[in-house]
Amino acid sequence: MTARVRPGGPADIGPLAWALTRVSGLVAGTGPPNLFRTLGRHRRLFPAWLWFAGTLMPGGRLPRRESELVILRVAHLRACRYEFDHHVRLGRRAGIGPAEVERITSGPGAEGWTPRERALLTAIDHLHEHQDLDDATWALLRAHLVEPECVELCMLAGHYEMLATVITALRIEPDPPRRPFLRKRR
Repeated sequence: MTARVRPGGPADIGPLAWALTRVSGLVAGTGPPNLFRTLGRHRRLFPAWLWFAGTLMPGGRLPRRESELVILRVAHLRACRYEFDHHVRLGRRAGIGPAEVERITSGPGAEGWTPRERALLTAIDHLHEHQDLDDATWALLRAHLVEPECVELCMLAGHYEMLATVITALRIEPDPPRRPFLRKRR
């Protein structure tokens, strides 16, 4: 798989976007993310998208752990390896361990989810499959979430569905590993 849009360097995406990609890579435990370096080539769209995405996660009302579960389920359903691997790393910081990552692939019917987590994952599966929520799934969600959280959940799922489409269509390649800091020996 070859990237259809080459990830940009500092001259391609600008100094502010480059600085953000470097910081994002540090947070994610990678080099500068290829997603940011690719989207950053559209200098006007990138900051607006980043603001929107950041408002959903990590700046949303849903607890970070739940946001990461939602994103991981969307990435799994979309078979978007880039998105999945990236959020496995971020999910680790939100308290999602290897057993839960494995369980996310089994879905909401797997043993071990809390009732709230099961409701979230059920909603994600319905949104992915039908682009809608039936009344039973909505009632299940409302038993656990207030209205603003329901709005956010739908936006979060839709955003990561869109992002999986962009990643797949542009053939964004996996992020480079972080280079270890090398000290000069005297």
